[in-house]
Amino acid sequence: MLLFVGLGNPGRQYARNRHNIGFMAIERIARAHDFAPFRARFQGRVSEGRIGTERAILLMPETYMNESGRAVGEAARFYRIGLDGLIVIHDELDLAPGKCRVKTGGGAAGHNGLRSIDAHLGADYKRVRLGIGHPGDKALVHSYVLNDFAKSEEGWVDALCDAVARNAPLIAKAEDATFQNRVHLAMEAAGFAEVKKIGDK
Repeated sequence: MLLFVGLGNPGRQYARNRHNIGFMAIERIARAHDFAPFRARFQGRVSEGRIGTERAILLMPETYMNESGRAVGEAARFYRIGLDGLIVIHDELDLAPGKCRVKTGGGAAGHNGLRSIDAHLGADYKRVRLGIGHPGDKALVHSYVLNDFAKSEEGWVDALCDAVARNAPLIAKAEDATFQNRVHLAMEAAGFAEVKKIGDK
């Protein structure tokens, strides 16, 4: 069994924030693969189903980003899922908007959700990093990630979440490189091979 976790903050006021693209991707995976309705459990919202041939749990922690590890740890212990079965989908400042990269382990790079999971479970889990771009100044990061995607960004956000959802069975089978390539090709086909971030000329 696999545990797919999307990172974000609970509540309608955060729903379209850049920091919540992990939630958006998880919700799209649930729809694409006919998962059961989400229900409250493990300090989050949980759904069960299959991604390809693999049984999977989808989790969106409702602990707020900084405490994501509490919910993830609770679910992982209940289902006896080790770090090798944990896949975390999150926003990534250090990737250009619309890009997707997969890596296992590594540092949190200032991401409080990852830092919390690392503290509760360790760092050797798989991360699906969804690029949102960087505002260019460290002092602007907090407001940037907690602001909604602009109207002009909604096309690529929707295309990226859709590509991640449709190709999720590849991640479930640990075909990470193929998954990355398929997502890239899907973004290219949708006209989003290169996405300018807000403020770019």
